[in-house]
Parts: sequence; structure tokens; C-alpha cells
Amino acid sequence: MGVALAAAAALITLPAHAPASAAETPLSQGRTATSSSDENGGTPAAYAVDGDTGTRWSSAAGDTQWLQVDLGATASITKVVLDWEAAYGKDYKVQISADGSTWTDLKSVTGGDGGTDTLDVSGQGRYVRMYGIHRATQWGYSLWEFQVFGTTGGSTPSSCGTANAAKGKPASASSTENAGTPASAAFDGDPGTRWSSAASDPQWVQVDLGSVQDLCKVDLSWEAAYAKEFQIQASTDGRTWNTLRSVTGATGGTASYDVSGSGRYVRVYGTVRATGYGYSLWEVAVHTGSSGTTGPVQGGGDLGPNVIVVDPSTPDLQQKFDQVFAQQESAQFGTGRYQFLLKPGTYNGINAQIGFYTSISGLGLNPDDTQINGDVTVDAGWFNGNATQNFWRSAENLAIRPSNGTDRWAVAQAAPFRRIHVQGGLNLAPNGYGWASGGYIADSRIDGTVGPYSQQQWYTRDSSVGGWTNGVWNMTFTGVQGAPATNFDTGPYTTLDTTPVSREKPFLYLDGSTYKVFVPAKRTNARGVSWPANAGTSLPLDQFYVVKPGATAATINQALSQGLNLLFTPGVYHLDRTIDVTRADTVVLGLGLATLVPDNGIDAMHVADVDGVRLAGFLIDAGSVNSDTLLQIGPPGSSADHSANPTTMQDVFVRIGGAGPGLATNSVVVNSDDVVIDHTWLWRADHGSGVGWDTNRADYGLRVNGDDVLATGLFVEHFNKYDVYWNGERGRTIFFQNEKAYDAPNAAAITHDGIVGYAAYKVADSVTTHEAWGLGSYCNYTADPTIVQAHGFQVPVRSGVTLHDVLVISLGGKGQYAHVVNDTGAPTSGTDTVPSKLTRFP
Repeated sequence: MGVALAAAAALITLPAHAPASAAETPLSQGRTATSSSDENGGTPAAYAVDGDTGTRWSSAAGDTQWLQVDLGATASITKVVLDWEAAYGKDYKVQISADGSTWTDLKSVTGGDGGTDTLDVSGQGRYVRMYGIHRATQWGYSLWEFQVFGTTGGSTPSSCGTANAAKGKPASASSTENAGTPASAAFDGDPGTRWSSAASDPQWVQVDLGSVQDLCKVDLSWEAAYAKEFQIQASTDGRTWNTLRSVTGATGGTASYDVSGSGRYVRVYGTVRATGYGYSLWEVAVHTGSSGTTGPVQGGGDLGPNVIVVDPSTPDLQQKFDQVFAQQESAQFGTGRYQFLLKPGTYNGINAQIGFYTSISGLGLNPDDTQINGDVTVDAGWFNGNATQNFWRSAENLAIRPSNGTDRWAVAQAAPFRRIHVQGGLNLAPNGYGWASGGYIADSRIDGTVGPYSQQQWYTRDSSVGGWTNGVWNMTFTGVQGAPATNFDTGPYTTLDTTPVSREKPFLYLDGSTYKVFVPAKRTNARGVSWPANAGTSLPLDQFYVVKPGATAATINQALSQGLNLLFTPGVYHLDRTIDVTRADTVVLGLGLATLVPDNGIDAMHVADVDGVRLAGFLIDAGSVNSDTLLQIGPPGSSADHSANPTTMQDVFVRIGGAGPGLATNSVVVNSDDVVIDHTWLWRADHGSGVGWDTNRADYGLRVNGDDVLATGLFVEHFNKYDVYWNGERGRTIFFQNEKAYDAPNAAAITHDGIVGYAAYKVADSVTTHEAWGLGSYCNYTADPTIVQAHGFQVPVRSGVTLHDVLVISLGGKGQYAHVVNDTGAPTSGTDTVPSKLTRFP
């Protein structure tokens, strides 16, 4: 981002890769995999069975290599699918074993040509392997996915319940013939009442079962006005529907239909009527059940393959840091995800360089429990000294005594620096003082001076600093001891003495040898760090489902329904259904920028209108089919009071495009009241793969409908329409950083209601009370530099709506702003990159 994106073409991106062909979930997915060798730490055996076609296993460069998977139980195998990378096997065998030592050939392949091999086989065993004989290239063997299909021998048949799960549940319909035939009459258990629709096609009636359930049968009792053709559909969210059964040539009357699938909502969707009337159902009964193989999800366990736990005596520790950094330094859109966890103790002479999708955290209850006499470094050598793309990484819960007295943390967006004690100074610029565009510090103590130098903007919360040397455009501080005084009329600083509401991010720590998650308490009017007092609650790891690559959304939702919290270990998780967080005080915590990808147009996550949910430390990456809303906090119409225990969203980032085409109408919608958004970056990609005005279309970044919502550290960029649209009352924002979409093709494409350009931050006309501090919007209209945007900010003019310290900037003259807020404020002009400011509006 920033003005230096001309170099974006040099970025290293992963090629798009077609998913392996398979309709059902393979028996191998998420199971334990081993191999004769791994090419490196980034291509382990587990990646061939994780369900992610962007990760792979690769072997050493030699013949006679193998990859095997333990299915966990004896199974009857019917098919094996091998999705080869370019380094494929020319001659190989697929083998099966009961014990992992004595093998039987299922299929021999000679003269293979790579791509996807789908092999029909027949055999029984617990272990299945690919045994490579001759390679096709000078490299090793490399598989995106190794999928084994069949049936588990120890399973019991699915059992379908006799009870009607839909009876008395809330119902709705596309239409009703009259008030005497409502939707609810089809689900009341009374065969003498009915629903009937208007006399047109299509029409539907649906029921809300109250939770996602396994669906096995639907009974229909039609009145004389029946459907000749219809579908039985299911949905997890009431918006995106899957067809469980398509029926043609129906004859009405009473009929039962076996189905297979899951959902919270079930509907009968009529497409062709049999009569001139509408559709009419006396009763719809929905039956649920489950297979006998599914038991309760267990909490706790190990932290997965991409969490690297070390202590001061760990051999070759510097080499471990260097190895991950070498892989992740320039992997801006790669699939590697890593978390370093440092046990309490003193680490001498370490320089932990932190690349993309890498996090480093101490495992003490306090930062000073984990002492690094050395450095935790982010620099920009990979990008020729330009730090504007140093995204997606983090440091947390450590003490650092820098080797030369000053630590370097030259980052851009989505790179939090939390709960750190720097026993020296902190330099926020890259070596050579090239461009930098960050950033965020919270709950940290910097004994020396912070030097932002070339940093364009920065937000610091509830911390202490020994000094602050300068700033470029927008430096905002709340609750920071030692912060510079406000000087926005002549300089970059906005300073508030305290933060109105804050609650620090949950974090993993060791209590003796036991992992726990500490959940800090809410603070009001906070100033300075929260530690070592540490008010809050500790949760043992066995109260968390430790989510590992290959886990399914169904299992994740089952864990949530059991009352477990979620700890996502580093990885990329493809979701075939929405994650539903319905219980108050649920913690959803990610390690190593764990990434959720909703497939087939579903929403990634919904949070109910309940108290105290904590969302922290993960990335949502939009899928290639448009999602309506990637993250929804509270359903529409939420109104409960959560002021005593608000839901928090911290270091939760959203990306649309960049890693490939992504589409989402809304990134984040907040419907609940009192939510605290503490550091987010919602980004419609302006570079990378799958980028274009319509290729990665995303209309809105953040939509706030709830009342009393507070955002501290709000970064939202490049959306096709409004980046932020605030519709709730008494909202507050402290620090906002924005760039308008670079790729707007012309002024006409962004003109609405007679206004050229959508405001970066719009407060709805109906809002009576709103306040914000330290707001900046930049334009860089590279597709059409002649665009003159009407304003950066649009708010109703009334006494209860106030903006403090607002600026707009034209980056190098590529487009301009006519005003700052509404029709007020001087226009930007020329190529001088000088802000136009308002210290207060109105």
C-alpha cells in the first residue's frame, strides 16, 4: 500500500490451484500422516491430508519415497485420489496395511503423467500409502492432496429419529394465501391446519430448528394444491441454501423423503405447481439423527505441527527462527502459518526476525517472565527497504533488551505489538528510513524513545513510552503515559488521556507445565499497562477445542455446541458451513494468523447477541464465491445490553483478494450493542493475485448497526463503496486509517446521489450522537488520476455528532479530495502529499 505500490508486480505469489475432485469428505482428511522424508519444514506429510489444496507434502530428491496415512480404524477402501504438484511420480504403487508394517498392493501405476490421478481400488486396512518408485523430475515427490475414500469398518448405520424436530418451531414463507393459512400452520403438528401460498411460482415455506442438526428425513402432507416439482433445501444461516432432494413428477398426498445433510433451517421450495392454485401443505415434519461414529469433541491436546515451543536450552534456537524467516520473509500470499511460543526464562543473543504469518509470544503470565537479551526484528530488506507491505505478523507478551539499545519493528497494517516490555528504544522505520505505513501498539512499556521516523500513521493504546520523536501524518494516543501532547493544528498528534473502554486480548500461557488461556478483564478510562496486576480469568486448555489443519466446520460447531472454546492453531481452514458462536463468554483465539476461508459463498462466522464473546488473532480470507458477510456480530435487530460485558474483536483481520479472487458484499457487520473493536485491518486487496474492480469486489468494509460500539485502531481500505458505514447510536472511533480504492475506473463508477466518491467513513443521516478522533483518508486513484472525490468523511450536521482531528491526503496527486468533511475543509491539490485538515467538525 502507500505510494510505493509500483513495486507490487515483484511480489512472490502462489499459483492458483484447482481443488482435488471429490464430493465427499475423504477418510484420510485430518488424519495422522507420515513420510519417508520431507523436503523442508514447510512441506510436511500432514499437508497432503489437510483438505487444503494450497499446501503440499514434498519429499527429498530421491526415488523410493513414500507417504502414508493412518485412517484411525480399519476401513474398506474404494478409491484413492492423488493430486500431484509439478514434481510427480512416474511409477508408483498405492498400498494398504492392517498394521503399518506389512503392505499389500492396491494399484500399480506406470508412466504416470501427473495432474490428478483417481484410482478405483478395493481392499481393507487401517494404513494407506503412496510408494514412489521412479520420479518424473529431478525433484522429489510432491502431493497437494492424498485422499482415501471408503467406509470405516467400525461404523454403525445412521439412525434417524422418529420425533418431529420442526414441530412448533418458528416458520416463515415467501407468501400466504390469507391470514388463515400462515406458515406456522405447516409445523404445528395439527393435520387440520395448513399453509397455503399465493398462486404463482416459485414459492417456499421454511422452519428454523434453532440449531444446526443432522437431517435424515422430511415428511410432507400436501393438501389438494400440491407441488409437481420442488426441492427440499437446508441452510445454516437462512440465506445460503443447499439442495438435499430434488423431486419431479410428484403426485401430492403424503410422502417421505430420505435426505442427507445438515442445517438449522429447512425449507420446501416449490418450482412447478400441479394446479391453478398456490402450494398448500397440511404438515411438514423434519427428522434428525446422527451416525454412530460421532462422539463428543475432546478439549485440550497438543498444539499441532506449526506451533514451535522453545525454551532457553533448545538446541539451534537461532537456526529455528532463521529457517522459518527464510520461508516466510517474502511469502506475502503464501499458505505457511507459524507460531513461536517461548517458555519463561532468559534467552541470550537471539535475533528473531518475524516474517509473514509468523507470531512470537512469551508463555509467562507477565511479559518480564520471558526475557530476550537480543532482538525481535521486522525490517524490509525483502522489498528494497520499503516497509509498506510488512503485513500479517505479531509479537506479544515478551521483554526485549535490544542488542544495540533499540529494537526495530518496521511494519504496516495487521502487525500488532502487544504486551511487550522494551528495555530500550523502539524504531518503527526500516533500515534506510524508507516508506512505512503502520501500525499498532497496546499494553506495552517502552523504556526508551519510540522513533516512528517515516511511519505515516500509528495508534498506541494503554501503554507507557520514554519519549516519542516525530510523526508524519496521523499519530494517535489514548491512555499512554509519556505520550506527546495534542498538536494536530500544526503537527500529527492526537492524544487522549485515557481509553474509555478496553480489554486486552486473551493469550496462551504456561501455569507450571499446564497450558491455560488468560482472559483479561474489562478496563474503563484506562491509562498505562494492565500488567503485572493482571485482572481477569484463566481457562485451562481442556476447555478449548484445539483446532488443527484438516478440522471441519461441522466438528468446530459441534465443539462450540458442547460448550468448548476454540483455539485455532496455525493453518488455513476451508469452511463448508458458517461457524456459529452462540454461547456467552466464548473465546475464539487464533495462533500464527490462523486463516478461515469460507467456500461456496457462505459467511465465515456468526456471533449471537450474547455477552462477552472474545474474538482474537485470526484472519478471514474471502472465498472465490461471493459471501454476504464474512463476520457478523449479532443477528439483525440485536438489542441486548452488553455494557457490563461487551464482545471484543481484537487483531481480527479480513482480506478480500490478494491470495486469489475473493468476493464479499460486507466484510464485518456489527449488529450487537456495546461491541469493542480493538485493532482490525479490513482490506480489499490492491495488489497480489485476483485483483480487479469486479474480480475482488467488496462493497463495504465495516457496517455498524449496534449502539454504543467503540472502535480503537480501525484500519479499513479500498472498498468499492463505503469503507465504514456507521448506523448505530453513540458510536465512537479512536484512530481511523483509510485508503480509497486505487482501481476505481473513473468518476462515474463511484458517483452516487450526485456525489463523486463514497466517503471513507460515513455516519448515517439518522444518527444523532457520534464522536471520533484521529481520522485519516488517503486517495491514490491509479486507474484514473483525474478523479476528484467530494470528501473523505460524510456525517449529519447536528450537535451530537463531532469529529476531532481529521485529514485527507492525495498521494502524489493521483486523484484529489474537494473537501475533508461534507462540504467543509480545503481541497487537496497537486502532487505535494500535504494533508488537508480539520481539527473539529462541525
